[in-house]
Amino acid sequence: MHDDLTKQIKADIKEQYKDSAMSKTGRLAMELSAEKARLRQEMVELQVQVEDLSPATPTGTVDSYVKWIATSLAVFGVFTQSAGFIFIGKIAYALSSIAWTWVGHVWNDKAIMIGSAITGTAVLLSLTEYIQ
Repeated sequence: MHDDLTKQIKADIKEQYKDSAMSKTGRLAMELSAEKARLRQEMVELQVQVEDLSPATPTGTVDSYVKWIATSLAVFGVFTQSAGFIFIGKIAYALSSIAWTWVGHVWNDKAIMIGSAITGTAVLLSLTEYIQ
């Protein structure tokens, strides 16, 4: 599909300059200039797509590492509880909630803070029932 489009664009450019009074070299220069402009526009469009796919969260900072540790703890906690190791799973998930609440605070993201604080509180409350 992309090759067909490229061939069509090149054919259009050649057609545009075919009856020109300028020399073959001049026509070639015009064709190359038009192709360069097309490629530049395509590059701009691709750059926009890359920026849309780039993560919006910071990387290489303390909070980015805590985020991934917290995510790992949450996943570990859920699977551990599902496997029947309730106490260990609840501890892991509670630690995850605390870490995510801190990350939400650092990012000034109230949704992360509230969601993590509520789920962490619920897990800690059920953990106290489990201990008793």
